[in-house]
Amino acid sequence: MNFPRLFIGLGIFFLAVGLLWPWLLKLGLGRLPGDIFIERGNVRFYFPLTTAIIVSLLLSLLFWLLRK
Repeated sequence: MNFPRLFIGLGIFFLAVGLLWPWLLKLGLGRLPGDIFIERGNVRFYFPLTTAIIVSLLLSLLFWLLRK
């Protein structure tokens, strides 16, 4: 495996996500039905289950298309 190319690709990916973050928040990612949020007293637990599934599906589709 070519690690320098992998790290450069990951860096570009994180840069793109960081730049697009304000627009991604407007889509409602992280606040979808099925995302788990529990608040008791001063303790908060948040697990974005639905968001994680959608992101996983989109990334799987993207990698499948790039491999073809």
